[in-house]
Amino acid sequence: MSKVWTPRRRVFLTSALAAGGMAAAPMAFGATYPSRNIKVFVPTREGGGADRNLRAFSGVWKKYLKTKFEPSFYPGAAGRVGYETYMGKAKADCYNFLFGNMGPEMLNWVVKKPSFSLDDYFYFGRVDVDPSVVFVSAKSPFKTIDDVIAEGKKRTLNVGTSRLAHPASIGILAVGDHTKAKFNLIPLSGGKNTIAGVVTGEMDLGVLPSGSVSKKGTKVLRSLLVFDEKNRLGARLSSFGVNAPTANDHFGMKLPPLVSARAFAIQKAAADKYPDRMAILNETMLKVFDDPDYKKAVLKTKAPWENIRYGDAAACKAYADSITEIGEQFKSLMTGKK
Repeated sequence: MSKVWTPRRRVFLTSALAAGGMAAAPMAFGATYPSRNIKVFVPTREGGGADRNLRAFSGVWKKYLKTKFEPSFYPGAAGRVGYETYMGKAKADCYNFLFGNMGPEMLNWVVKKPSFSLDDYFYFGRVDVDPSVVFVSAKSPFKTIDDVIAEGKKRTLNVGTSRLAHPASIGILAVGDHTKAKFNLIPLSGGKNTIAGVVTGEMDLGVLPSGSVSKKGTKVLRSLLVFDEKNRLGARLSSFGVNAPTANDHFGMKLPPLVSARAFAIQKAAADKYPDRMAILNETMLKVFDDPDYKKAVLKTKAPWENIRYGDAAACKAYADSITEIGEQFKSLMTGKK
């Protein structure tokens, strides 16, 4: 994704029909947009974090676009099925979006290139920034990340993750590489299954975005480490009253923030053909973040409001480029190939 989409100069129809003695009134291309429902392709299963995030946002966005959103879910192959379906079947008319998690999905392209060009689509609106965390069951003998490292030097610990190619997966593998602790990543297909694997004791520990972990509460899960500049959720990511430290502060590492970021994507062809429609989308999307109903919707899902942060196409591209660079750096850890 080497280019950032920028809107062309708005185009208006102003033609004089001299032969009939009539003149067409100026009319913007986007004047009647949207005139029907908008379809959203989601490359994960229904009921997960992306689904909850999408419904909270679109439930308010529809007030400003004055239309409904129709989500369709395409789980499989760590998001690849959803992207392949969207890029192969969705009409490029600004009535079809993809709502994905930029972090793991860009990492997926690092591990294995897609069948389409990455320049054929772009993310135009980020909804949140969700840091990765290391967590254990409240019944786990591990009280701190140092307990985990000490045990990991004695035996290989099984680590549950939603996807192998994920910012959270990179985080724990980088910590293992730094401390010489041994971790075996086991993808459990989604956040719910990952949390279940940790709670039942099947996994020694898990790694996920903070929102999925914090909503369970410290009586169910204990957070031991955060892969961000600081622990923004404080006591909601803690163990026995001690807030989880960051990997960089605790281990003296220099990792960039390893965060998930959900965002809306669209085909570049659609944006190029309908710049006025894109202008409407960008303008109305911004209104959602200032609407108190959106905050209520987010809090109703038990997701942290602190993680809600808008990002435009340029911010999305910067993130996608950054996470791709990180993925290339740790590609051997994600694939198990040196």
